[in-house]
Amino acid sequence: MGDVLGWRKLFGVIAPSTNTIVQPDMERMRPAGVTNHFSRIFVEDPVALSNEDFIAGTTAIAANTLDAVRSVMTCRPDYLVLGMSAITFYGGVEGSRAWKKQVEDLAGVGASTGAESVAAALRAYGTVNTVSFVSPYYPVANAEVRRFLEESGFTVKRDVPLQCRRWTDIAKVTPDRLREVIAELDGDDVDAIVQVGTNLSMVDLAAEYEAKLAKPVIAINTATYWHALRAVGIEDQMAGFGRLLAEY
Repeated sequence: MGDVLGWRKLFGVIAPSTNTIVQPDMERMRPAGVTNHFSRIFVEDPVALSNEDFIAGTTAIAANTLDAVRSVMTCRPDYLVLGMSAITFYGGVEGSRAWKKQVEDLAGVGASTGAESVAAALRAYGTVNTVSFVSPYYPVANAEVRRFLEESGFTVKRDVPLQCRRWTDIAKVTPDRLREVIAELDGDDVDAIVQVGTNLSMVDLAAEYEAKLAKPVIAINTATYWHALRAVGIEDQMAGFGRLLAEY
């Protein structure tokens, strides 16, 4: 007999211990018969004042990720959803693949990363060549996101690093601030707008602006959960989260 509640699939969801957005976001997107089982990557909440501080913080997340994977695998999930994003972009496409392989080799099951999910989401629309993006990161990490997207075949027109000082500050960025950023990122030269940084709350705003701008606006948490569902053969279409989950 299978799991009574997770009779379709059990997902292990991994995110930093400071992250307060991934868990509620992905619980909202969970279809019947799928259950999410959360495991936290221990990380302190230091003040970041520079590119170097930010890289040190994300390196700490990377170092502790495998412990969180070991922990969640004791509930025998079918698949992993990696709800941390910066480190999945580092090193371009090859660096991202190597990071994913390290996790999958330990877990013995497949995993969806934020970086590959964003690229897959952009390709799903079929009409995207140019993009812009917003992150809570510092410029050094935005350069890694840009590299990954460009190696994936997209031209990055512009980007905004919000430079949040603490990991927990990311979840405090208001919709009004993000509206200002979207206005800065949008333009006739941009086919799609992307948000990265899984503790930045933009699932609802992305769906709103996708309808308003008539172009893809992709929130990383939506893209990652969508990618995981499709990877395990779950094709449920859900309204309220933008075209990605509703149509693709």
